[in-house]
Amino acid sequence: MQFVNRVQIERVSFRAALALGFCTTLGLWLYTGFAFNKRIETVQKQATEVTGRYTRAQELLSTVRAQVLISSVRVRDALLNPETSALAGYREQIEASYRIVAMALADYEPVIGSGSQDDQIRRLQAEVELFHQTSMSVLADAAGHSPASVRDVLNRHIAPRREAALAISEEIQSLNRLAFIRQQNDIAEIHRVAELQSRRGLGVGLVIGLGVLLLTSVYASRLESRLRQQLDRDARISRELHDTANKLIGAQEEERRTIARELHDEVGQVLTAIKFELSVAQRTIEAAGASAEPLAEAQTITDGALQTVRNLTQLLHPAALDDLGLAAAIDTSLRGLARRHDIRAELHQVGMADRLPREVEVAAYRIVQEAITNVARHAQATACHVHLTHLPDRLLVEVEDDGIGFKGDTDSVSTDRGLGLVGVRERASRLGGTFNILSAPGHGTRLIVSLPDRGVPA
Repeated sequence: MQFVNRVQIERVSFRAALALGFCTTLGLWLYTGFAFNKRIETVQKQATEVTGRYTRAQELLSTVRAQVLISSVRVRDALLNPETSALAGYREQIEASYRIVAMALADYEPVIGSGSQDDQIRRLQAEVELFHQTSMSVLADAAGHSPASVRDVLNRHIAPRREAALAISEEIQSLNRLAFIRQQNDIAEIHRVAELQSRRGLGVGLVIGLGVLLLTSVYASRLESRLRQQLDRDARISRELHDTANKLIGAQEEERRTIARELHDEVGQVLTAIKFELSVAQRTIEAAGASAEPLAEAQTITDGALQTVRNLTQLLHPAALDDLGLAAAIDTSLRGLARRHDIRAELHQVGMADRLPREVEVAAYRIVQEAITNVARHAQATACHVHLTHLPDRLLVEVEDDGIGFKGDTDSVSTDRGLGLVGVRERASRLGGTFNILSAPGHGTRLIVSLPDRGVPA
């Protein structure tokens, strides 16, 4: 008892330590995963913001470049077509392009905030303003230019301002690209550091988990070595109980066979002799002309006693079970059931030509005997059917009736049926078989037992 208590205390302590180690490992992994996810979310958010600013900045600069180029083309077209109505349209288009450029530069946001980019944006705004003023000045004096002078005006006034604005735009785009690449590298480095930290955290958690696993293995080994003797002892006791139960049942069956034989051979023969002597005496008295009625009553009593002995012999151990086999013994019991209780009883057999091991036949007979006894006592049935089916490796026994049934199953039976069904279950279990019972109120009962045909397992 002290050993068991000590083992239970150690088991509780170890479970507490194991739970603590598991919770620590799980908490470390969860914290590492949470920190890693938060860091990755921050990095992804930064990367998304930088990408958005970069894309927006490049689009705005592309808009500035495109509008500057379009404005230079419109100045050229105005110089080549200096009509008053046409010049007014070109001026409006150039003004519209200038407004678009001014709005784009006002909305511009550097990829990475720095003073150099702010200076370049201001330079670009100044160049765009100068380009616009030059364009409008050229358009004011557009009339009277020859094709040669148009090219000269464009090359001296428009082209330098346009190229200056485009150059500054290119510089800003280059800075944006460099800043974007640098920021992406920084984000990649942050991601690498976060991943390294997460791996370290997971590694520590793995080490703790392996430590807990090692402690578990050591404890399991110790517990196994300490309990092995107890388990061996329990197994030995179980085998001894099993062997004792087998011997007890065998002794009971042998005792029943002996008592049945003694009743049949001794008491039965004595009662038969008494019945014969009474018959002789009755005939003698009747031949002498006297009344033999008292002898007739004694003969009736003798017949009843003889029938009782035969019934007891059949219940204890039917001779047909040893001489004719299982099917004949069960058929005799069913005829007795039909005669005593007015129940239609039938035996159905398949593959029962060969004899089975003696312990299998005895167990099957006792199971059927208990089943039909329950039918007679409790079922209130009008019919009872017994099925014997010899399969290649087992004997299948089924007993069914059309009685009132009951609410229960294999593991939960009513009180008045319980002991008998427990006996059926124990006999089936002793041979390594299975036991099932199907019943419902008003739908009869069906008992199914499967017994291996190899006899008692070792």
